[in-house]
Amino acid sequence: MERVYTAPLLDKLGVRPGMRVAIVGDLDADDEAEAFRRSLAERTSDVSEQHVDDQTDIVLLLADSTDELVALEVLRERIRPAGAIWVVSRKGKAATLRDVEVMAAGREHRLIDNKVVSFSASRTALRLVIPVALRPRP
Repeated sequence: MERVYTAPLLDKLGVRPGMRVAIVGDLDADDEAEAFRRSLAERTSDVSEQHVDDQTDIVLLLADSTDELVALEVLRERIRPAGAIWVVSRKGKAATLRDVEVMAAGREHRLIDNKVVSFSASRTALRLVIPVALRPRP
């Protein structure tokens, strides 16, 4: 029997009230995307699109090719040490980016993958974080 998770998407992504969140890339302008934006705005008022401030908690990088993963280099420097970069890409037969490609790009930029969630009916998200051993010590 397959386990069905019913937690809201924002909980799965780890978005807590007041967090600084950035969306980089083209989040489709469909009903699902608009519902996501509304729920995100209800959870936190610190949301930016196409721009990532320093000390961002969570970045949603919408990517459908390995070329778009080059942004990981800059994004890694912009997130908090315990922050995350979610690489959101198409899934299923429409997929143009494989999870192993995302993981390899993450390792290239000193990031490791540690979670995957179903972002929507057509997209999946893989979380990349800075390894604990590489995080600055207080």
